Parts: sequence; C-alpha cells; structure tokens
Amino acid sequence: MPRVSEFFDGYAASFDAIYGGETSLLSRVLINPVFRKSMRLRFEKTLESSTARDNTFLDIGCGPGHYGVSLAKRGAERVVGIDFSPSMIEIARRHAASAGVGDRCDFQTLDLYDYQPPEPFDYSIVMGVMDYIEDPRRFIDKVKSVTKKQAFFSFPADGGLLAFQRKLRYRGRCQLFMYTRPRIDELFQGMDSRVDELARDYFVTLSMDR
Repeated sequence: MPRVSEFFDGYAASFDAIYGGETSLLSRVLINPVFRKSMRLRFEKTLESSTARDNTFLDIGCGPGHYGVSLAKRGAERVVGIDFSPSMIEIARRHAASAGVGDRCDFQTLDLYDYQPPEPFDYSIVMGVMDYIEDPRRFIDKVKSVTKKQAFFSFPADGGLLAFQRKLRYRGRCQLFMYTRPRIDELFQGMDSRVDELARDYFVTLSMDR
C-alpha cells in the first residue's frame, strides 16, 4: 500500500498532535471534540478492555505509538508496534524513550503480512487501520494468527455527512474503505466477537478460541 504509506508519512506530525495536545485553539475547541471523537473513544476503550500488566501487545498501524506507550506505562510486559510510515515510527520511538518505557516498546517499519513473531501476542490492536485495507477478511485472519487472547479493531462507519466529507478529503490521496453494520457482521460471522458503536466507528472485540 505505497500510497497509504506516503500519505501517513507526510501526515505524521499532525497526527501525533491529535494525541499529544499540540494543536491550535480551533482544533481543541471544535475540530478535535467533533471530528476526532472516535479516535479518543477507541483509545479509551482499548485501554479499558485489555489487561496491560504482564501481557504482550501488538499494535498494528501503531502511528506515533500512543497506545503502546500508554500500555507499557500501565505495566505491559512487551509492546511491538508496526507501521508503514518511517516518520511515525521515529516519533513513536521518541515517545517511548521520553516516557521511560523504551526497553519494553519495540517500534518497527513493517507490513503485518511480513511479520512472523516467534509466538502470538496476548492482545492485538488494530485502530484506524481497516479504513485502508482492501481485503479485510484476509487481514483479520492474519491478525488472528498472531493473537492469543483478544484483538481490538476499529472500522469507520459509512453513511452521513461526516463520512461523505471524509471520502471527499481522501479522494485522489489514498484508498478509503468504510463499513456498514451488516458488513461488519458478515466479516466476523462464526467468530466470538462483539461490536460496539463509538461515534463514527464500529469497535470490534474479537476473542480467540485458543
């Protein structure tokens, strides 16, 4: 997905600021609460739904590393974050070092399909990734293969003004895939999964049958 990689490599600093708070007054008062509400909610729900202490995590599409660093600070044994964007990975490594958890966080520029860990992780995190995946079922199967306990996914909801606005914004920049609830149910049919609606996202918790 070279176009996705190029897009997020150029977007790295701005994306990091959404979590880090280095935003303008307009962003803090209007844009982030309205347009970034899903990002905040799925971050909070991932941390609430997983047991950090003494567990291992794979953060797929880790971006600037805020999930991994937060989990490490909560006692995660080990966090591996992978992302297409070298700029995102550089930022993630800096965050881990400054938070004093660099010894438990390993951030790598890597494609999930090329990653073969020696053993499955306790948890996998797939936030803001399925938006750009052309074959979601194949991707879900790969996530299952590297996860021992649970995986958490976000899927952008289709329909409505904000979804339409996002499609226009991404047109010509990189591919964007959006989802309906029936499509989510179809993708996870026969699996032990739960779907929650968080603002403009579907948050899926997938439990493994290992």
